[in-house]
Amino acid sequence: MTRIVVVGGGAGGLELVTKLGHTLGRKGRAQITLVDRNASHLWKPLLHEVATGSMDEGVDALSYRAHARNHSFDFQMGNLEELDRDRKVITLAELKDEHGELLIPRREVEYDILVLAIGSTSNDFNTAGVKEHCIFLDSPEQANLFRTEMNNEFLKLHAKNGHGTVDIAIVGAGATGVELSAELHNAVKELRNYGFGDLDSNKLNVHLIEAGERILPALPPRISSAAHHELTKLGVNVRTSTMVTKVEEDGLTTKDGEKIPAKIMVWAAGIKAPDFMKDIAGLETNRINQLVVTNTLQTTRDEDIFVIGDLAQCTQPDGSFVPPRAQAAHQMASRTFKNIVAKLNDRDMKPYVYKDHGSLVSLSRFSTVGSLMGNLTKGSMMVEGKIARVVYISLYRMHQMALHGMFKTALMLLVGRINRVLRPNLKLH
Repeated sequence: MTRIVVVGGGAGGLELVTKLGHTLGRKGRAQITLVDRNASHLWKPLLHEVATGSMDEGVDALSYRAHARNHSFDFQMGNLEELDRDRKVITLAELKDEHGELLIPRREVEYDILVLAIGSTSNDFNTAGVKEHCIFLDSPEQANLFRTEMNNEFLKLHAKNGHGTVDIAIVGAGATGVELSAELHNAVKELRNYGFGDLDSNKLNVHLIEAGERILPALPPRISSAAHHELTKLGVNVRTSTMVTKVEEDGLTTKDGEKIPAKIMVWAAGIKAPDFMKDIAGLETNRINQLVVTNTLQTTRDEDIFVIGDLAQCTQPDGSFVPPRAQAAHQMASRTFKNIVAKLNDRDMKPYVYKDHGSLVSLSRFSTVGSLMGNLTKGSMMVEGKIARVVYISLYRMHQMALHGMFKTALMLLVGRINRVLRPNLKLH
């Protein structure tokens, strides 16, 4: 029986392993295994909501083991440590608990087809002090750390009867930085309903710092301009053309020598693949550790290894690279699924072609702006307000439907509506 191993249970990896389980695992045509270092999955574009307490990951996170049982694949918890292409084996590092006690020893997992979907981490560009003093919104753990520190700062301010401010600096004005900036102001607004009556937006200083000329540099200028306007209205101090050269415990220093004070600092200024992927097993990698793939999403030096999501450097027909977006990971998962099935049946595999369906940025409950492209219009259509918000939320619903099907997703939508009545609007513990 063919052994298919998928490493990484993010948006693309989990959708892929779910499809493989349905089509091949359930019918006994292949043994499907998912490997991830976490016990549960949370859609990465929602981490800014977890960070501010707008979303409770305990409710919305998906258990890999439970999902594996329901969708005919196996789950192994662990970190990828080594890859041996000659023996077709991956090695998972030993797993210890928070006290250092060994839970699972170092072990090997054999494969016939390997899919790497590990995703990306924040790129600090070797800026001094970033690793020591900044939070990276790469994982639920980091999001929870941010929420703890944020709540502590609000408690200190409340204990001083509202005298003072909470200073937060966010470096990088991509989607994560922009959405987090807006979500912070929503958090302050909500906290006033839960015993923090002395809090208001004037007590919150959010500095959004971007080295480029405009925020959301990957999106069209008109969307960037609209988002910039909305953030300014909220009271966010948007700083463009500002490069951070050093981070210290009490704030950031810019290239011009200016000191920006901050108690909490978030680094969201770029991505790279994890450092241990650099030249792993002799595979071709680029300067940010991504694995170089062919148009069928197979690595250039091993046709039995596929790569999807942020980990893949995939070149488009025009010579540009596929951007690191959730929609790209979703599309790559679908194409890789079809190519693996074709490979098993000795049929020709088809190339992956990225289709840009537009980009949407949520400014919390205040606004949503973005563009829709592809089949909806001949070019692109700028959308904002309630329509954009509905489309933004529907992207998450599409991800849920890929994992659970339409009926279960509808039930989740119903439960979400009920929880809006039963639960507070912010996670307060």
